[in-house]
Amino acid sequence: MDFLRPAGWQEALAAKAEHPGAVPIAGGTDVMVEINFDHRRPEHLLDLGRVGELREWETGDGTVRLGAAVPYTRIIENLRGELPGLALASRTVASPQIRNRGGVGGNLGTASPAGDAHPALLAGGAEVEAVSVRGTRMIPIDDFYTGVKRNALAPDELIRAVHLKRATGPQQFSKVGTRNAMVIAVCAFGIALHPDTRTVRTGIGSAAPTPIRARAAEEFLAAALEEEGLWDSRKAVPPSVAARFADLVAGAAAPIDDVRGTAAYRRHALGVMARRTLDWTWQEYRGGRIAERSGSCA
Repeated sequence: MDFLRPAGWQEALAAKAEHPGAVPIAGGTDVMVEINFDHRRPEHLLDLGRVGELREWETGDGTVRLGAAVPYTRIIENLRGELPGLALASRTVASPQIRNRGGVGGNLGTASPAGDAHPALLAGGAEVEAVSVRGTRMIPIDDFYTGVKRNALAPDELIRAVHLKRATGPQQFSKVGTRNAMVIAVCAFGIALHPDTRTVRTGIGSAAPTPIRARAAEEFLAAALEEEGLWDSRKAVPPSVAARFADLVAGAAAPIDDVRGTAAYRRHALGVMARRTLDWTWQEYRGGRIAERSGSCA
């Protein structure tokens, strides 16, 4: 196994173009596990540790550009106002040591359906900035996951950053596991209310071959909130609406039985999480609380 260690971004792109099969490594929290258990043996490892720009972020007018290797710890500490759903998901990632090294780019690169960041990225409507020596393209998160641990990246592309709109409404994340962290999720769920567009987005993890959205549930809830005038009145969501939303979320999943849980349990848990996170987000929306904004940093 050859170890490639570019000094900067352009050098990294050139190395990836020359060795399309090279596996990128930044935090190493996913890749090294697979290598240590001999589940993967690439010919080349592409160490991106010296590419400092991957660990930077910036906020613009209503948007956040998050470097692929920004550690989860920094997301929690600095972007909980702009990206509350992703910050909540980041808190459940493994141990403090892993959170200090791992970043969203690793979750996207491995594309495991159990990755903790995926539900929040789906609910937030992220776009993935993919770059090669041929140029840059933006991949909508809905198009990024193409199969079990497969993504839409071309062989010569690297993830440079993730772009998300700053939250305009409450966001939540919930995960089922034997512990809050240090475990692979049995299933996970994220929800984001977007009052500016009067829409709802969701994300489901570890309950289908890829991370997915519960589109029918989103459309139903957004329509119910509009028809009942709840976006404006901020009155309580009727129990029947919450129950139907939960059923549609559970129905969107396509889980399997494995050592972490049965398909039936995953569907049940998703319904419970959908009701709870809807309640949490709506209570926050009704309270009219404005998330604290932390400003730009790199």
